[in-house]
Amino acid sequence: KNPLFWEMGCASKRRFLLLYATQKGQAKAIAEEIWQQAGAHGLEADIHCMSEMDKYNLDTEKDPVVIVISTTGTGDPPDTARKFVKKIQDRTLPPGHFAHLQYGLLGLGDSEYTFFCNGGKTVDQRLQELGAQHFYNTGLADDSVGLELVVDPWIDGLWLALKEALVLQKEKEDMNSVFSAVSSSLSAAPQVVHELSLSSEVQNLKLEDEGAKSSDVLSQKLDDSNLVAPARGIKPSLVHSVPPVSQSALNIPALPPEYIEVQFQDTHGENPHLSSLIPEGTTFEVPVTKAVQLTRGDAIKTALLLELDIADTVFDYQPGDAFCVMCPNNASEVEELLHILGLSERGDDFVCVKVKQGTKKKGASRPQHIPERSTLKFILTWCLEIRAIPKKAFLRALVECTSDEGEKRRLQELCSRQGASDYAHFIRDSNVCLLDLLHAFPSCKPSINLLIEHLPKLQARSYSVSSSNLYQPGKLCFVFSVVEFPACPARPVARKGVCTGWLAELVAPLLHPSKNALDTKRESSSTEKISIFPRPSNTFHLPADPSVPFMMVGPGTGISPFIGFLQHRQKLREEHPDWEFGETWLFFGCRHQDRDYLDELRCFLENGTLTHLKVCFSRDSSTAEVAPPKYVQDVIRLYANEWRNPLLSIFLIFFLFFSDKKNMADGVSDAVVDILSMEMEVDRLEAMKILAMLREAKQYLQDVWS
Repeated sequence: KNPLFWEMGCASKRRFLLLYATQKGQAKAIAEEIWQQAGAHGLEADIHCMSEMDKYNLDTEKDPVVIVISTTGTGDPPDTARKFVKKIQDRTLPPGHFAHLQYGLLGLGDSEYTFFCNGGKTVDQRLQELGAQHFYNTGLADDSVGLELVVDPWIDGLWLALKEALVLQKEKEDMNSVFSAVSSSLSAAPQVVHELSLSSEVQNLKLEDEGAKSSDVLSQKLDDSNLVAPARGIKPSLVHSVPPVSQSALNIPALPPEYIEVQFQDTHGENPHLSSLIPEGTTFEVPVTKAVQLTRGDAIKTALLLELDIADTVFDYQPGDAFCVMCPNNASEVEELLHILGLSERGDDFVCVKVKQGTKKKGASRPQHIPERSTLKFILTWCLEIRAIPKKAFLRALVECTSDEGEKRRLQELCSRQGASDYAHFIRDSNVCLLDLLHAFPSCKPSINLLIEHLPKLQARSYSVSSSNLYQPGKLCFVFSVVEFPACPARPVARKGVCTGWLAELVAPLLHPSKNALDTKRESSSTEKISIFPRPSNTFHLPADPSVPFMMVGPGTGISPFIGFLQHRQKLREEHPDWEFGETWLFFGCRHQDRDYLDELRCFLENGTLTHLKVCFSRDSSTAEVAPPKYVQDVIRLYANEWRNPLLSIFLIFFLFFSDKKNMADGVSDAVVDILSMEMEVDRLEAMKILAMLREAKQYLQDVWS
């Protein structure tokens, strides 16, 4: 009777509310995948961005709620969730405010950063505090190993959980006689709930099987005649598979509905201003006035310092702030992409981008980062992240644009459940992008509208300020390493980072052999300009009281913001000789002393701005009887007797890690915890609690960049 019960109860599709909060588009794409699959399971998702608070109301929501939310910055909810989070964080709300609410939450994050999935955890914890109940376990997906490892099984299990939640909701509402009758029997025999769960699961499989025929969430069976036995010794690659994948029936995602139409126009005009592409709305076009290579030519990484002239703008900053650089895609890659798409002659033609009439995509709209009218080349250069790793939904769409049957099969494998390992190894871990795929699968000829639908927004790149406006009025400096992506079998072309490669090429005429990064005299001038906008920090600043001691830990280019700190402190000391200034510690590490070390740090030590400078060189060999420390966490342990008293007095500690993300940040945190444990004679768990208290009090600050 239970299968009949579900069919009768779901003659019309049952609704659930689907909310997403995204920073770079991943959470939105996953929410849209859930929305697309819902129909095949007899459900209807009412999908909204979390910022659209006028379109939903959790205070009165009766249906189950599914939330997909990412994390940005140093553990913050995405910008699109700020208003929502502020509303639910209202401490005047009673503990049972959301007692009527049942929800499931999927958080997205990266475990290489300290506050993994903190955006999702923040919302999850607060909803629980306000009385909301889980109808499905929270999922936390890790981008460092592949979101799909958690996302795919989480979505698979969602449907049964939703149906059971809706059954219980229907029972409570007592909305029809069939439900009432079953509800009565359930109340008399609680064990039937388990039977209902099993029955729902059976029916769930039935619905999936029926829905798959129309939704394309399918099991593709191979004709024996199409199976080719692989030669012995052949290994899988981006374009070749081996058993069992090559001989498996495949479960592939539903084909995303097309929703964008691109119309070429004969008219001419001007492209939009770059400021129209960012929600902040205000950009500053500033000249690059100086470029210095900080590392020797034979260093493993090339580190550059750039100086920008902001004197004629209202751009303001404090040491410790960050700012964003708007960068274009590589010009040769854009031309190559146009050539493959057969649009080489039309790159400078203006196009009009609109929503396709009759599209099956619910709530379809033109992406905000795509101008309604611009040249095709402008869209590919400034709007789309053409280097983005293609999502499985994009691969699924590319299948339909591929004429060669073997290539089509391989693309199906790469986006299938059975090919998850191949996708992780040959696409995600190899940093394969659209261009690489189009070279590997030459019969694939996607339309430009497909690229607009599936490629994410080209994000501005964030950098830490490496100067002080007090020390160098009208100037803004920043330091970065040129990112290198060496060639590999899945991606035979070596590339530089989108922004760092562009900046390095832009300032090539300005580069000098001098390593004197802090010399303020202008060595040459430049007419090259870049567009920037501010990204101020709320906490990563010098202490307001100059008498408070502070410590800095910055390996490699992680030294960048601390140069600004020290410049600012030096100027304050010059202007206010009667002030009391606290001690300053700097722990700095790099690979080689003769190739990577900044001699200017000694100047700060000699003039008294810096009280203690402790350095280490990870790749230098030593003939000393006792090997010197290699990493900053080793130096911290070595000199613990000198600095632990300031820490125990709860003075300020500043951290920024630029090159190794969470691995080095964790190493330093572990060192601090060990020293706390020894000095305070407490176990490691208690020491970790003390460190957490320092974080909470904003006295242990960490800014982690990749």
